[in-house]
Amino acid sequence: QVQLVESGGGLVQAGGSLRLSCAASGSISSINVMGWYRQAPGKQRELVADIGSRGSTNYADSVKGRFTISRDNAKNTVYLQMSSLKPEDTAVYYCHIDRVYSGALVTYGLWGQGTQVTVSS
Repeated sequence: QVQLVESGGGLVQAGGSLRLSCAASGSISSINVMGWYRQAPGKQRELVADIGSRGSTNYADSVKGRFTISRDNAKNTVYLQMSSLKPEDTAVYYCHIDRVYSGALVTYGLWGQGTQVTVSS
């Protein structure tokens, strides 16, 4: 069974940086799109960034120029480098896999456990 484990969240002052990591483990042949979502108190979950298997990326307008998503296919890991953090970035961040292939098996829509990012003013 494929599992996702997130790390890297924490408390940081405005203007600071954090790097989030999400590693998938289990029997994995390939993963298509990996991404990061976030949910702030009282708000709906929103896409922050995603990255395709060959490196194409998408970013929310609110994080363009500040966040960078990357992946290491050999390690089945996706990263989110967050710089110039703002208080409005405070949220629980969740990693997501669209589709993971394990031989003949395809699994859809896997989520990490979430990691808290708090940015103080």
